Amino acid sequence: MAVSDPLGITAQGLKTIRRQNKRRDLAQLEEVIRYYNVAEIVVGLPLRMSGAEGIQAEKMQHFAEELRKRFQLPVHLWDERLSSAQANRVLRDSDMSIKRRGEVVDQLAAVLILQAWMERRGFANENTKGVST
Repeated sequence: MAVSDPLGITAQGLKTIRRQNKRRDLAQLEEVIRYYNVAEIVVGLPLRMSGAEGIQAEKMQHFAEELRKRFQLPVHLWDERLSSAQANRVLRDSDMSIKRRGEVVDQLAAVLILQAWMERRGFANENTKGVST
């Protein structure tokens, strides 16, 4: 997960929520939304390399709709193709151990997704906070 800074300019990584069960996962997300006063949610959309949607993309669309209903916030889907590959590339260039890289790759991918969404939307000019899942 990632959250924007208070001014909505940059994305910072948050601890990854490891799936347990839907009730607990959504409760943890609700804590993040409240703590950071989140105004919008960005969800990675796992498209195929061709840009086509598959089963995972459909699942994420249903998840996004569930988030909209539960939290009464705008939820945006953002193409996440290559975000994990880009995160792995960045981490490989660091002095971080392989084990540690594996622990933070999802966090960095969330940062990259949120940052790209903010830049594309001109989010920094809106002075609202977003979270990426």
